[in-house]
Amino acid sequence: MKLVCLTAMVIGSLTNLMAQAQTPSPNPWQQPATALAEQVAAILGAGQAHLTINNRSTLPTDQIPSIRRQLVEGLKSHGVIASGPESANMIRVTLSENARERLWVAEVIEGDETRVTMVRLDAGKAQQPQSAGGLTLRRQAVLATGVQVLAALDTPNGLVIVEPEEIVIFVQTPDGWYEQKRVGIDQTHALTRDPRAIIHTSQDAIGFEAFIAGTTCNGKLQGTADWTIHCHESDDPWPIAQSDPNNGATYVKAFYNAARNYFTGVITPSPAMDLPPFYSAVPFPRVNRTGLLIGGIDGKVELLDAVSLKSITGARDWGSDFAALHSGCGSGTQIVASGSGEASNDSLRAYELPAQEAAPFSAPLAMDGAVTALASSPDGKSLIAIMRTATNQYEVDRVTASCN
Repeated sequence: MKLVCLTAMVIGSLTNLMAQAQTPSPNPWQQPATALAEQVAAILGAGQAHLTINNRSTLPTDQIPSIRRQLVEGLKSHGVIASGPESANMIRVTLSENARERLWVAEVIEGDETRVTMVRLDAGKAQQPQSAGGLTLRRQAVLATGVQVLAALDTPNGLVIVEPEEIVIFVQTPDGWYEQKRVGIDQTHALTRDPRAIIHTSQDAIGFEAFIAGTTCNGKLQGTADWTIHCHESDDPWPIAQSDPNNGATYVKAFYNAARNYFTGVITPSPAMDLPPFYSAVPFPRVNRTGLLIGGIDGKVELLDAVSLKSITGARDWGSDFAALHSGCGSGTQIVASGSGEASNDSLRAYELPAQEAAPFSAPLAMDGAVTALASSPDGKSLIAIMRTATNQYEVDRVTASCN
């Protein structure tokens, strides 16, 4: 009797060992695919959708069928059936990465509406999924005026506004903004229909330097309330970015074509290649270095990285204005871009650039007009957006972000 029981125990143990040996190892993409499918289903609801996968990462192509199967199974478990291209709904998944992590982004398209969700993976393991983006953009109206605003700088001592013909200093009081000083630019150059300007803090951090077509203005704070402002003709290049913000204000400068309202593509220090004419250029951190993101007049967005110029995909919906935001969310720094076209009601949206692709990182922030200028604050933790309303009023907004 004991021998029979012992034999049965041995057979049972061998059976369990054989079953374990035959059990396949877990698919490494099951967790992130399941998480992404769950988020997509929460947006789309039960029904059919055409699923596409675009691999912009270093994943071998032979891994994509496995990822697709996991996504299809995950969607099916939530009532979403992957169908053919004739479906009215689309799920567009992009697999991308940077030096630290992988980022899987799903664009859920229903008619004219596109919503975004994503999961992040660190060293091949899924992190907590972030639905509808990794941060939320918010805006706060700072100042409204009936005069055209070209650029604005928010300083501890007041708000500096660049108008086509004047520099204006505003200070905030308990009753609102008070105009403290107004100085004529003495503009001798004819401005284009859509003029531009740049303003940034001076190296002493208490003054400013402003650039408009053919003119440079310097402002210096004397004491606590008295500003001295001097403007003079100048064809010097405009400072468009700090080449290394951590080691002093060494600016990358670009020559501005006042007759055509864009930068010529000639910058200093000069890179080892020719750049195309562009509207916007902002520094963007890469691994162990800083690149320069350029928005060309042809609508293309490219990254000047070391000695090469690389095209950025996924940025075709960007407008001509974008800026870097040091939010501390995700990779730490995002690009916030306005929408393309001359929409009466524009929007702002944050993007990450995990590889050479712009991946949406926030839901669109609706604006009550067309964004005409966008710039980072001196510390980079907020943005100043200038907006023209349908009634041709101008509003200066402060844009901030919070992590989801």
